[in-house]
Amino acid sequence: MKELIANALEASLAAGATYADARVVHTTEEHLSARNGLVDGISTSESIGIGVRVVAAGAWGFAATSELGHDAIAETARLAVAIAKASALTLRTPVHLSALQAYVDRWEGPCGIDPFGVSFEDKLAVLLAADEALRAEAAVKIAKGSLDFIRVDKAFGSTSGSYIEQRYTESAAGITAYAIADGEVLPRSYPNSHGGQAVQGGWEAILALDLPGNAPRVAEQAAALVSAAPCPPTTTTLIIDSSQIALQVHESIGHPTELDRVLGDEAAFAGTSFLTLEDLGTLRYGSEHVTITSDATIPGSLGSFGYDDEGVPAQRDFIVTEGLFTGFQSSRESAPAIGRESNGCMRADGWNRIPLVRMTTLSLEPGGWSLPDLIADTDDGIYLETNNSWSIDDRRLNFQFACEIGWEIKNGELGRMIKNPNYTGITPQFWNSCDAVCSRDHWQVWGIPNCGKGEPMQVAHVAHGAAPARFRDVQVGVGR
Repeated sequence: MKELIANALEASLAAGATYADARVVHTTEEHLSARNGLVDGISTSESIGIGVRVVAAGAWGFAATSELGHDAIAETARLAVAIAKASALTLRTPVHLSALQAYVDRWEGPCGIDPFGVSFEDKLAVLLAADEALRAEAAVKIAKGSLDFIRVDKAFGSTSGSYIEQRYTESAAGITAYAIADGEVLPRSYPNSHGGQAVQGGWEAILALDLPGNAPRVAEQAAALVSAAPCPPTTTTLIIDSSQIALQVHESIGHPTELDRVLGDEAAFAGTSFLTLEDLGTLRYGSEHVTITSDATIPGSLGSFGYDDEGVPAQRDFIVTEGLFTGFQSSRESAPAIGRESNGCMRADGWNRIPLVRMTTLSLEPGGWSLPDLIADTDDGIYLETNNSWSIDDRRLNFQFACEIGWEIKNGELGRMIKNPNYTGITPQFWNSCDAVCSRDHWQVWGIPNCGKGEPMQVAHVAHGAAPARFRDVQVGVGR
């Protein structure tokens, strides 16, 4: 990999680049799924190539190839420079990058048992055992489960003198039971919806989830949802579980605080932002209970790495500090707009995509409550678990979320189950209504392996740490 990168950098400089970096990325993927007692699919894929990013005539250029011969890489580098020079014809402001020292390093994420060394038979045995336990409940008409594994080896080098090698393995798993009755499809998932939980780690992470052991509870709750009361339309207090808080953070804090959106450099796939540069240090984003960090150093998190795809070291930064908006997620190019250096948020979806500002592990920091005490402290409200659907406008301001299941809270105790619970809000108002967050004992990092952004669209693997939290005066039961 080092020779390939050196070749790309040398050719870039020879063609007129004033700066260049290159990434060689080798990705191996595996997917297995089961449905109603049958193997639904098994697929594997492998990809390797090099992407070359340059600055020439003050503008960016990027080109990539899967042909890794000397001549092909040199031609790709020359193409990147030619694209940069063509882009410079309409350039308004020359590219200016924040300072960065050179790093020569190697980083590897955690992995106890290599999942690619575990047989298909052993993997399918876990899925089919969970599937059988789900279908033991008569009301469950569809049972689904999946396993996903990814291993990435990549190397980064730049004309600034950096050369960095990184390797990480990701493992994901989830099951869902669908109860169908009276025209309704009522899902119940574990450990999370939309594919389950994803972490950096190996087969040991899948075994720890114990999909077969949790399947009976999941199926029982799916069946109970059939006869559960619908979510009443009202304004009430919500206690929201950590997995749904993670998605709430993702959509209403993660995306709008990506600095490229605010500067107008990104709008294609998931919109822009309601934030402005002037909001930094002045906007009351949430209550004093809301502190949000961007942290790429948490072991086992899908949003962790040693260095981002610009060679910036992983770090922990504050986005919201006790309710005050204090930081954007930035790159070497965007950070100077706020008088700062990059906080290491540039990542690309493979070798054939240019890096974009992406979330790392963006987390709601824990508070001091236990969940039982928080419920006991709530006279009247609803407790929600597990996302079912979401909708938010392009500026990340107005949103509506639905969850799989909820329970009424009456006089400090969980009461009857409710189905299809949903809530709506406006981002700053919602986060300012937060008056309690549970402690680190309830805090968990949730992986989100399907975050879309950019054109052509890139899928990033990000994560969010969260504990259950309470919000006052929230509108629920809308849109039905």
